[in-house]
This record gives sequence, C-alpha cells and structure tokens, in this order.
Amino acid sequence: MIIGQYHKVPLLPPSSYLRLQSKCSGSFYSFNLTSCMPYQSLISTTQNRPPSIYSSLHTCSSPSSLVEIGILDNAGCSISGNGGNRNGNKNNPRSWWWWWNENPYPFQPDDLKNQCIRVSATLLAFLWCAYHALPTAVAFASATLTPCNGATVCEVKGGKWTRLSRDSSCDSFVVEGRERGLNTSFSLLGPGVGVDIFWQRCQDLFFRLMLPEGYPDSVSADYIEYSLWRAAQGIASQISGVLSTQALLYAVGLGKGAIPSAAAVNWVLKDGIGYLSKILLSKYGRHFDENPKGWRLFADLLENAAYGLEILTPAFPQTFVLIGAVAGAARSAAALIQAATRSCFYAGFAVHRNFAEVIAKGEAQGMVSKFLGIMLGITLANCIGSSTPMVLASFAAVTAVHMYCNIKSYQSIQLRTLNIYRASLVFSEYLWSGQVPSIKEVNNEEPFFMNLPYIKINTNEASSKVLSTEAIDAAGNICRRLELGSKLSDAISRKEDAFALFDLFRDERYLLLEGKQKFRVILKEDSSPEDMLKSLFHVNYLYWLEQNVGIAPKSISDECTSGGRLQISLDYIQREFIYIRRDGLQCGWLTDGLIARPLPNRILPGCDANSIVHSS
Repeated sequence: MIIGQYHKVPLLPPSSYLRLQSKCSGSFYSFNLTSCMPYQSLISTTQNRPPSIYSSLHTCSSPSSLVEIGILDNAGCSISGNGGNRNGNKNNPRSWWWWWNENPYPFQPDDLKNQCIRVSATLLAFLWCAYHALPTAVAFASATLTPCNGATVCEVKGGKWTRLSRDSSCDSFVVEGRERGLNTSFSLLGPGVGVDIFWQRCQDLFFRLMLPEGYPDSVSADYIEYSLWRAAQGIASQISGVLSTQALLYAVGLGKGAIPSAAAVNWVLKDGIGYLSKILLSKYGRHFDENPKGWRLFADLLENAAYGLEILTPAFPQTFVLIGAVAGAARSAAALIQAATRSCFYAGFAVHRNFAEVIAKGEAQGMVSKFLGIMLGITLANCIGSSTPMVLASFAAVTAVHMYCNIKSYQSIQLRTLNIYRASLVFSEYLWSGQVPSIKEVNNEEPFFMNLPYIKINTNEASSKVLSTEAIDAAGNICRRLELGSKLSDAISRKEDAFALFDLFRDERYLLLEGKQKFRVILKEDSSPEDMLKSLFHVNYLYWLEQNVGIAPKSISDECTSGGRLQISLDYIQREFIYIRRDGLQCGWLTDGLIARPLPNRILPGCDANSIVHSS
C-alpha cells in the first residue's frame, strides 16, 4: 500500500473512519477505505461529512479481490457514494443517505444500543398513532357539519361546503371569512389568497382525490371510519412487506450463483404457484359472500403468516425454495380473498349506486397507504439491518398493529345483507320481542365464524340494549341445526309423508321438516334467494314453537294435518312474512333474499312422488 498525498488529521478511535483515495502507478483501480484494516472488515463509509476531513490513499490491489469483497462491481468500476452496497444488504445495512448512522460497525455494543433505541422509538410512535391518533381522526372525520343559521347559507358543490354570510354593506351574500373585493380565483395560490384559504383549497383538493363525489351523502355512515382504519392497516402491511422482501434478498444471496437465478425463482414461486393457489381457492367464492368479515380476517392472518415465513428464510437457506413456495401461495390466496371481500364491503358503501367510484377512491387511498408504508418500511429496515432478533421483534410489533387495525375496521362495517346468522337473529328477535333489531347491533353480535362463536367483533363494546339472550341463543342453535338444500330421499322414507309434504307446500318453492335434531329445507328447482329467506323465517318460527309451546313431535304426515306444527307454522309464515320484510326494510335491511350456500340438491315439482322417494 503506497501512501500518497494526505492531510494531517488527529488520531481517531477505531470506531471512526477516514476516507483515503489515490491512483496506483499504471493502474486505474480505486476504492474507498475506512482505515488500515483487513479486506474482510471493510465497511462503506460514504456519509454526509465535510470533505476537509478526508485523506488520500494509493493501492495496487487486484480487481478480483476488490470484486470479491464487494468494493468493485463486475465491470471493474468503483462503487462509491452508495456505501458499497446497492441493495442495502448485510455488509452494510445503512445506506449513504441515512445521515444519523454515526457508527459504521453495526455489531458493536454502543451501536446496537442506539439501534435498539431508534427501532423502539419508531415502533412506539407507530403504535401511539394507531391507538390514539387514528381514533381521534375517525371522530373528527365523522363529526357532522354545524348547521347553517338564519344569517348564513351553505353552498354545496359535490362534497365541498362553502358558507355564505350576509354582507352588511349591500343586500348580498359573500364567502364567510372573506372580505368583498378580494380575488376569488380558483387557483390554489394567487393574488389575494391568504395562507388559510390556500390551506383550505389544498384540503379540498385532497378530499376530492380521496373521497367519492358528494361525500358524506353518497356513501354509508360507516365508510369513513372503515377507510381510516384500512389506511392504517395498509401502512402496517407494507412495512411487513419491506421486512420480508429484505429477508428474501438475504436468503437468496447466501449461496453463490443464486443471484443470477433469482428472477426465475421469484417467477416460479410467487407467480406460478400463486396463480395455482388462486385457481384452487376460487371455488369458495360463495363463502366470501356469506361471511366476508370472517374470511377477510382469515386472509389477514394468512398474509401475516406468509410474511413471517419469508422473514425466517435467512435462517434456513437450504429450504429457501420450499419456504418461498409456501409463503408465495399463502400471499396469493390472501390477495384473492381480500379482493373478493373488498367488493362486498364497497357494495354496501355505495348508497347512490356509485359502486365504481367507491372502488376507485378506495384504490387511491390504498396507494397513499402503500407509499407511506414503503417509506416507513425502508426507514425501519435501515435501522435494524440484518439483525434477526430486531427483525422478528419489529415484525411482531407491526403485525400486532396490523391486526388491531383490521379488527377496528371490521367493527366499523355494518353489513345490511342477510346471511343465515344475521337473518336468524333478526327473525328470532322479532318473534321473541316483536322488534326488528338495528343493523349495528346485529353486526356487533355476529361472530367471525360460526364454528368459533365466542370470537366476536364487538369485543370492546357494551352489551346490546335490544337483542335478547333468547334470540341470540336461538340464532346460534338454528345455524348449527339448519340443513339448507337437503336431499329428499335422505329426509323421507315413507310415501305417505312425501305426499303430505307436497300437498302442504304446494304453493311454496320449498319443503320443510324436522328430524334427527335437524331442520331440513328441501328446495324446489325454481327456488330463489327470497324463497330461502322465507324458509329460514319458517325454521325460526318452528324453533320458537319448540321452545315455548312444547307440542310433542309426531310423524311427518300428522304434522302436515290440521293442528300439526308444520301446518300451524306455515299458516303463520304465509301471513306474517310480508310484514317482517317490510319492517326489516324500514330498519335498513336488504330483505330481497338470503345470502347462503345451500347444498346443490333440488326437486322437480310434478314428478311422481314414489320415484322421488326411492331415487338417490
């Protein structure tokens, strides 16, 4: 090593650095060096420092050794100004533009302590915003406008409200807070436009880009709260995505020769296997319609599990292909479920049939969340570098925020459609108390999955004021005992019973009977979602008779005669169903049909009953 021209500098401790640069005689290779240390310890030092502290150094090292340690690229060019690290890999987790990284040695105790402090401060700030700032924003956004009094007029243009007040000097109205004679140009900043007006116009522009035209009247009341919580969870999801991507890059770079094939591996694992998982999962599309909240929660859990697997890949580089394949398939499946359930939510928000606009604004909001999440993720990734414990701790904290925001967003959604559980709860409450429960109370009582009835959405809300315990228990029992779309040959074995059922339900598009602790609904070929809703109301009334009247069960043929439960209940349903639909519609429910997944069995009216009974 030949020392050339240099500047005198004070003796520096090992943790400090010194830039040295020169040219070798007869050689064009040059590089940046921290100090006189072995090549294996070289770490990039390009920082925002005054140039006066730098010195120069000459070297005649071969380009192959420089390429091996990452100082020169494959073309023999020096990699300066980027920390010797284009991708921010584990050789130097700090990029050149993070000026606050004082210590270039990432594993020294002092630096590790500062690293933990920075990461903890970042995560605590994010948690504080999710827990305190966001609810405040929700309350502020949900607040109603102050009504105009007799001296003011509100001019409405789309979602923009402008207050006009009476001008005392003449019989006219002017914009409230603005003197007459000022420039009223619609440019953001022009002559006569103050800072407050400019800021107001910026807000109006942002709202026009992010919110549907005519907000808040053009969407349902739960739209803004859902959007704010989804924005927060989108930021958390992108942070997890950045951490998992960084881990995948580390895992791919552990083996020589793996980087040239990274593109092919990425396509096969993330695209090819992901497409296959989407195709296989599409058969469950009707499940997403029936229970969008539960499936959306499952998709979020699946996505976080995929991120966790990707973060673990550097610890198991030999199983990179297997872990990457599983994680890629899980993320693709989660993306399909999220896209399908998102459409269900947006359909409920679009009260003015502005479905496409609500989707477009939702995508715009998602892009803002992704941008902010990526920036925060890059910041966090540069803080923690390749430290596996720090990555796992950060991922756990971000995942907790992600799931918390998801739960809050599901709490805000008020589905107005009727699936089996919501319809059973509405019908049961109507039968027990004569009241139709509100949309919010029914949505809060609904569990994520019927197989897990104790995992509900309203974990932090007070008990219902309208829903009775009897109605809640009845809805759960009916969901477990109902068999919609039963096979006639499995439910009936006697010809007399079949004839009696066909005669009793000749004017309906379904048959109903109870047996083996099951409510079996047999659907006719031309049955519609409205007929399924009517049959469910019939089931609820049968359950109410079972719990309150105590009529002893008889044979099916006897139940269909005068005084039997099926005959009594059918008379009640034919008389009352129109009224429960009307009352439900007045409360905001969509009573045009039932959203359900019936079994594919149907019967054809007019066929010989004997052949139907003995068919399989």
